[in-house]
Amino acid sequence: MRPSLALVLMSLAAATWLTVDLVLAGPLSRFDEFVSDQVGVWEVRENPIGYAISWVITQIGGQRVLILVVMSVLVGYLCWTRRTLQPLVRTLLALALLTVTVYAFKYGLGRTAPEYPGGSLLHRDGQSYPSGHTANAVLMWGLATWLTVYYGLPARVQGVFATLFVVSPIASAVTMLLLNFHWVTDLVTGAAVGVILLWIVHVVFDGPLGTWTGFRQTRSRRRPPTSSIPA
Repeated sequence: MRPSLALVLMSLAAATWLTVDLVLAGPLSRFDEFVSDQVGVWEVRENPIGYAISWVITQIGGQRVLILVVMSVLVGYLCWTRRTLQPLVRTLLALALLTVTVYAFKYGLGRTAPEYPGGSLLHRDGQSYPSGHTANAVLMWGLATWLTVYYGLPARVQGVFATLFVVSPIASAVTMLLLNFHWVTDLVTGAAVGVILLWIVHVVFDGPLGTWTGFRQTRSRRRPPTSSIPA
């Protein structure tokens, strides 16, 4: 599913605004600390049951290893049954973009996480900004949904991945906030980055690269229309 241009532009504006505000120590940085202080009072991390449940949701939502396992099964199935390497190429490009973009932010800003003594600090070798889990959830579950629709998998399968695409980033972000693993702006920017990267992957494969299969003998397939995510 391709994000609408309006949603992409809003995501770009949000990511730019939040990053500038963070660098300048603006009001949103202080809002981050306020929310973290309020969440800390609930002591979710100190509650064994609450911590366990939240941690599991976080892993399901945006943990890269788990998503890669699911994607490997989906991509392997599609490559074999459709006789094309397109699903693999699209996934590899998405992972490359995700890794380069997220870690450029993380290492470039070095923002500390809420649990760090002194609160939100920059250039202290932190890796809090943006949330890689949230970006990963948006991009990879969005890609998985796109693949299931593009290659005409059963409606039930499409529905499962579409649900993961919507629910997982939200659930993962909420639990990481409750556990004080991330600041609010980390999570919002992570989601914005995921949307932008998903759009870029769509744009890349809407061109000639989208017709390459990697197999000598293939049956021609008519490309289904690309759907858009409403803004």
